[in-house]
Amino acid sequence: MTPERPWGADVIPGLSVEPSRTPPKTDRPALYAALDLGTNSCRMLVAQPRGPEFHVVDSFSKTVQLGSGLEASGRLSREAMARTVAALRVCQRKLESHGVRRMRLVATEACRRARNARDFIRAVRDQTGLALEIIPPEEEARLAVISCAPLVHGATEQLLVVDIGGGSTELVWIDLGAVPREGRTRALISLGKGFAPSGGTAGSPRVRDWISVPLGVQTLRDQFCDVEDDSARFALMSWYFEERLADFPPCQRTAPREGFQIIGTSGTITTVAATWLGLRRYDRTKVDGLVMTSEQIEQVIREYLALGPEGRRDDPRIGRDRHALIMSGAAILQAVMRLWPTDRMSVADRGLREGLLYALMAADGVLAEAAR
Repeated sequence: MTPERPWGADVIPGLSVEPSRTPPKTDRPALYAALDLGTNSCRMLVAQPRGPEFHVVDSFSKTVQLGSGLEASGRLSREAMARTVAALRVCQRKLESHGVRRMRLVATEACRRARNARDFIRAVRDQTGLALEIIPPEEEARLAVISCAPLVHGATEQLLVVDIGGGSTELVWIDLGAVPREGRTRALISLGKGFAPSGGTAGSPRVRDWISVPLGVQTLRDQFCDVEDDSARFALMSWYFEERLADFPPCQRTAPREGFQIIGTSGTITTVAATWLGLRRYDRTKVDGLVMTSEQIEQVIREYLALGPEGRRDDPRIGRDRHALIMSGAAILQAVMRLWPTDRMSVADRGLREGLLYALMAADGVLAEAAR
């Protein structure tokens, strides 16, 4: 397919440096929920707005492999749909128990591509009562940017956000040169309204280009599943993904190295970071916001290759749910770092769910008021 253009450790950093006010005990803010059904995983957050932040009340994450076999058949399999519906039933019970009324439940690349996606969406509604919304690549890219907004450095002039999913990878190149430093988080969250075709108004972020490549950790692995040699398969995956980015302007090194920041969000990137830190038990507070150099990333990838498939499966830093997909994700990550004019990447343990929550809360004014 052709790439398409266009209070505590569980509190996510928000929009403003102003302190938030503790709401009266009798005035509990409404709960919001965001669900991201991807090609490989089903994830949900239930959160409560707290001034310029949100507090996670409940969460859910399950590997469902909805896109298993999609590359070959063009359809969602009965087994994959059954696994996914079972996971969505758990989500429905959580939403009901918390009394959530404000939510967005989205599906991405697998449902965009599958010929029987509409039948699946109807079945989900019939069996769980949940109304899934298939979002286009542009909105998926915007949500990735929104979720990563609090991690943008003060000196950043050019920003690249990379979101490696199960079925696709989104990359957004943004010029922040005209945006005051103290207002960049708010400005990036405003992109939830859309990518302005001419860069928006003065003082707003300018989206210089974006791309959605229909290759993620699962779809890229499936393309090369017939290559038996582990190292050869990895090299081919990295080369193939790099070829799909050849016409994306940042690859042509038009952006200066000075002031350029890459933020990467995905299970692959957080797993690489956790491996570099030697975490045998994952700790989000140590991973989210970590800055890794290209050499550190390459060192971890070389270690993964040296381990081989069996070693990766048994490595607690990778985990049994991710070992089969880590090398296709690492191939995408390697290609990205090889092409861009920087030797550092900021690691984001955040994604579509956080972006959806920020966008919902900003639209309702519960974050914007605190930001002012």
